[in-house]
Amino acid sequence: MIRANVRTPKEFDGDIRSQVAANHVCSQKIIEMMTDENLSTLDDLADEIIDRTEKSMRAAIEKIPDGVYAHTGIIEGAGNKPDIPIKLTVNVTGSTIHVDFTGSSKQVPWGVNVVYNFTYAYVFMAIKSAFDPGVPINEGACRPITMSAPEGSIVNCTFPAAVAARMVVGHFMTEMVFNALAKAAPDHIIAGSGGTPAQTNIFHGTFANGKAWHTMIIRGGGMGASSRFDGHHCAIFPANGANTPVEILESDTAMMVESRGLVQDSGGPGKQRGGLGRQMIIRSPEEGDASPGTISIAVQAGRYIYPPKGMFGGKDASLAKFQKNGENADPSTLTFCDPGDTISFISAGGGGYGDPFERDPKAVEKDVKYEYVSIERARQEYGVVIDPETLFVNHAETRKLREKR
Repeated sequence: MIRANVRTPKEFDGDIRSQVAANHVCSQKIIEMMTDENLSTLDDLADEIIDRTEKSMRAAIEKIPDGVYAHTGIIEGAGNKPDIPIKLTVNVTGSTIHVDFTGSSKQVPWGVNVVYNFTYAYVFMAIKSAFDPGVPINEGACRPITMSAPEGSIVNCTFPAAVAARMVVGHFMTEMVFNALAKAAPDHIIAGSGGTPAQTNIFHGTFANGKAWHTMIIRGGGMGASSRFDGHHCAIFPANGANTPVEILESDTAMMVESRGLVQDSGGPGKQRGGLGRQMIIRSPEEGDASPGTISIAVQAGRYIYPPKGMFGGKDASLAKFQKNGENADPSTLTFCDPGDTISFISAGGGGYGDPFERDPKAVEKDVKYEYVSIERARQEYGVVIDPETLFVNHAETRKLREKR
């Protein structure tokens, strides 16, 4: 019955079988461990782990100054849809945190609505990763963190709201919490990320022999910088996902990947630089090559209007782009690719953290050598003069430029 209700039953069957096999191996190993340790139950062990996790989480929250921290954010609407306001307050009291979304947008008549549990998951993810990332994730970590959201709102929608593209809004909840807590805990959060939301692309077409194919790829963007580190490149954050290898995409579909690479200057300038976004260009093979028909592409994404924001003097990152045959296209509608057409997916970079003129000139020099940052951008945004021949810092000119500002 399940195979009959999916478009690619062969691939789906493999997924199900792998999950069954993993559960089988896991259950065997648990029984072996219990036998070795002479355990008849895991209840006492589980209770101890959960209680210790709760204590660790509460101790981490207690280090945050008590107070009510508010933030209002805007998520861009798809196509001609209106923007979506999100309002939240983060109330820190002792060892507890309560997040309230009163004032956020009501649910909308298109597929970006979010159910309560999805919203809570990304709120929890923000607090857990920021303040106590090292301990296990279990019920104990959740106990100190509560949330309220009005029923019928976009972050707690009610049936029959459409939710298929919920990550377009839901993935932003982690960033919203970070923004609210920025002043209270500046060293525990990161700037905006180009992988928020994850860029989901759904493809459908046929091979030359008439067999249908269907696939989905998830793409990341540059991750936001923190007070201590540059942002990672091409990260899917805060979602748990990985970029699809070119070899798998080309073997499972009739599409060809012409290029994939980092986008220079896409990371937001800062004392710590935001991660870079990437560009991937996909071509639909010519008639008679591999794909005789039209390929349809549906995109669930964001960051086309509002870039990932920098923090504490750090600057915004680049915007995402969606192009067909080199021209900007509307990512909110179904796109059709005829043989010979190309589609370009350009993801946003990550926001910078801190004043770019405080970045170590040697770090900027390294960025230029790796082609993360252009010579022109190094001078303009960082006040660092790079010799175009040697690609070394001109320290004398750099001092003059920075002092001039």
